[in-house]
Amino acid sequence: MKILALDIGTKRVGVAISDALGITAQGHGVIYRETDDYGFNYINALMNEQEIKEIVVGLPLNMNGTHGPKAKEAEAFAGKLKEKFNLPVALWDERMTTVEAERVMISGGASRGKRKRKIDKLAAQLILQSYLDSKKRT
Repeated sequence: MKILALDIGTKRVGVAISDALGITAQGHGVIYRETDDYGFNYINALMNEQEIKEIVVGLPLNMNGTHGPKAKEAEAFAGKLKEKFNLPVALWDERMTTVEAERVMISGGASRGKRKRKIDKLAAQLILQSYLDSKKRT
């Protein structure tokens, strides 16, 4: 069963997909937010092509665990996904994933331009891998 993960940003949405066994997460790409629809057409096509059975949306909680405006936006987006695609949608704490993605890319020697283009995809991959790892423990 493949799982799709989305890291919602102001300008871009990072995309990652699990393998069919739900063991590993692979970064898939980035959706550029030109409108407020978050790329629903692209997501729909991707879900059909990849046979996605579950969606994970990064939940950007504040460091103290409270829900700020970005978390509320992610919750609303998750609700739209659930309504539009009729699939299970999980919200997953994404605190520090973008910082971790930046750190990984810097340690790998990625240039500033490359980091900007790839950070959202890597953040989505980190969110999804964390989610998959938590499912293995239960």
